Amino acid sequence: MIASAKALKLHWLKYLWSYDASEPDLNSSRCRHFLQIVIMTSQDFMSGMLTLRTTSLVFTTLLSIVPLLAVSISVLKGFGVHDQLQPALISLLAPLGDSSTEISGQIVGFVDNIKIGVLGALGISLLIFTVLSLIQKIEAAFNQAWRLEGNRNLMQRFSSYLSVVLVGPVLIFSAVGFTASLSSNSLLDPLNQLPYVNEVIFLVGYLLPYLLIVVAFMFIYLLVPNTRVKAKSAFFGAVIAGFLWKSVGALFTYFVSASTSYTAIYSGFAIVLMFMVWLYLSWLILLVGSTISYYHQHPERLLWYQSTIQLSARMREQLALQVMRNIALCYNQQSKLSPTAVNLAHYQKVPIDTLMRMLGALEQDGLVCQSNDETSQFLPSRSLNQITLLDILHSARDADANSQTLKFYSDEPVSKLLKQIESDFETRLGQQTLSDFINIDQTGIK
Repeated sequence: MIASAKALKLHWLKYLWSYDASEPDLNSSRCRHFLQIVIMTSQDFMSGMLTLRTTSLVFTTLLSIVPLLAVSISVLKGFGVHDQLQPALISLLAPLGDSSTEISGQIVGFVDNIKIGVLGALGISLLIFTVLSLIQKIEAAFNQAWRLEGNRNLMQRFSSYLSVVLVGPVLIFSAVGFTASLSSNSLLDPLNQLPYVNEVIFLVGYLLPYLLIVVAFMFIYLLVPNTRVKAKSAFFGAVIAGFLWKSVGALFTYFVSASTSYTAIYSGFAIVLMFMVWLYLSWLILLVGSTISYYHQHPERLLWYQSTIQLSARMREQLALQVMRNIALCYNQQSKLSPTAVNLAHYQKVPIDTLMRMLGALEQDGLVCQSNDETSQFLPSRSLNQITLLDILHSARDADANSQTLKFYSDEPVSKLLKQIESDFETRLGQQTLSDFINIDQTGIK
């Protein structure tokens, strides 16, 4: 019985992971693709990567929420929608039940006590610094979900963060105001006389909050990660995250209404505790949606479904030679492939984080460098005639080596054999350069 169940599991896993969503020529299997994404996202969750970042964001948000809203109000006053702050907070905190009104009132009270006009230059600078620090930590969390190590430069950060601080609140509070206007009976009375209008208004009113959440999540997924996110992938992650948001919100509302014992134990602190829990769940759902968008945009990463990826020496050498060949061909205008990290990873069907580690090793050894473009491209750091194949292979061998030099004991025959292999290796390749390699006949090395 146990053997048959194990065989069935292995057969199912083989069927599931035999599908390659990165191959456009294969027949589409949306169900298997979706299950692959769910499994990979679950692995990220179980590994603690998402929960650790979520905990950090909760702490940072608690420290920065009042300065953030203070800056937002100063912007919203210019658009005449600052009165929508408390209704918007009540809407965002709706899963807390009746406590949402009390918490939003307290937050608005804290914000009202901040008089930007009397803070002075230093106070305003600290206020803006706190807000930008929060957004920077949010970007770092989303970059980790997208396996990105590089940060935006100063100008890119300024423009992106400014758009979040200025445009984001206007969109959110305007949407809340639009929803309130839509639910106004005086506005809809003339339309109610038309046939089927009541049913349509009911359906729109039911779907509109969900649609607004999806649009807000999609806006975040497109803007925050330090990479070009496809609208289709951002929408896919936003739809799932929006569904989770509404579902978890409904369950949390039921939990809050039924947890009278917590109120009795924690007294007034119970409201703060529930607020922190909902804040944690909100950030977790946002990061889960971002991770789903990542796997949707990078289906080649789904093939590496193991939790840890260990490359053999041969795989590292193959990876380094192919990536240097692609970079050199583009440099010589013999290929139209733009040598960005995303394009190189897609070409070789390798996870982008694995490729970035190899590119980091090649860059550290002085073989490649990055351009200063908005989307960085990788270029040879010196002439192709000065980069030998031995340089590339040695860099590949040391790519995942420990920074500490380790020495293992071996008998004399073993040491002699290894030296002989290395000598034959160098004799075979000689002084062949990367320039020779990209111009030789594809039948083999001359």
